[in-house]
Amino acid sequence: MTGSITRPMDGVRVLDLATFIAAPFTATILAEFGAEVIKVEQPGGGDPMRQFGTATEIPDSSLAWLSEARNKHSITLNLKAPEGVELFKRLVAEADVICENFRPGTLEKWGLGYDVLHAVNPRLILLQVSGYGQNGPYRDRPGFARIAHAVGGLTYLAGMPGEAPVTPGSTSLADYISGLFGAVGVLMALRTVEQTGQGQTIDIALFETIFRVLDELAPAYARHGTVREREGLGTRNVCPHGHFPTRDGGWVAIACTSDKIWRRMATNVLARPDLAESHPTTADRVRDRALIDGVVSGFTTAQATADVVAACSAGDVPCSAINSIADIFADPQFDARGTLQRMQHAVLGEIVIPDVLPKLSGTPGGIDSLGPRLGDWNEKIYAERLGLSAAQLEKLRGKGVI
Repeated sequence: MTGSITRPMDGVRVLDLATFIAAPFTATILAEFGAEVIKVEQPGGGDPMRQFGTATEIPDSSLAWLSEARNKHSITLNLKAPEGVELFKRLVAEADVICENFRPGTLEKWGLGYDVLHAVNPRLILLQVSGYGQNGPYRDRPGFARIAHAVGGLTYLAGMPGEAPVTPGSTSLADYISGLFGAVGVLMALRTVEQTGQGQTIDIALFETIFRVLDELAPAYARHGTVREREGLGTRNVCPHGHFPTRDGGWVAIACTSDKIWRRMATNVLARPDLAESHPTTADRVRDRALIDGVVSGFTTAQATADVVAACSAGDVPCSAINSIADIFADPQFDARGTLQRMQHAVLGEIVIPDVLPKLSGTPGGIDSLGPRLGDWNEKIYAERLGLSAAQLEKLRGKGVI
């Protein structure tokens, strides 16, 4: 927590209509830096993310929910009901940002398209995240991160040469990357509101955010017809640059991305200055990849993981153990950076979650609370802010509106 320090997003109001990770991650980032984020959830169940991942003793608060819905508050509201639409418009009038990730056309079906929302609040920013974007022949298809990885070209690259494509790390990678692009888009749109007084929509497709981070794949194919295949433990264009086994059953990542680093590796780490002389360029090493990788593997398999990392670090060669989550919890760098934040939950006790990023020196973000219980702000928003009476609230509850 940052105490009395002003956070960059203080005063910004966000309505988070979205579910699971992508658009909600945008809202989480904004909340970490001071925005008031109201999670608008369906009465009775709420965001399915509440049940996603590892369950806790609290039925609607999985560990994933507690971490990813941090700093938010929840209200329940049925946007399919006319009364719910009218209440939502009242909230929109005082909001700066809406985050949603329904299939394209859903808001319009409920009578809440951007034309309607903009009429209520011309300064409103609407972030829309979907599998394929708001237009195009695939716009109506359902999409999740795993599908985005496949469509966007990442899954094709993951795996051993000639073997089946595998899951590329976290199956939610596209969601998190899309959430980051969403946060960037919101910040730029807020700047535009300052300049012009006008809001706008932000259209993010999960597959495009994955495609955007695949370095030279597009220009290499367009210019030379190159189709990069699965490369397994190494990297086609650089050597040695990959994963190598160690004596104690671990693995290390080593990255000799330049000829200068290779000279240090050959001379200072491998004690093979002859290889620095015989294979001075990347082209030389790629040509004799089996020889070079074989020498490096011989070195790593003869030593424990920690000794390989120590030797490479002493020789100024980029190297790290390939960490499991258990390794991460014991890693002093994570401890020094505060990357693992320990929060206290009133019922569950200590919950450990990733720290806020990025780290700002003057106006840092902070974690004030874990994911909220369903409807924890119903009274605050409907009674205190919108002025509804107890009788009105009870009537709305009875009709399933809230």
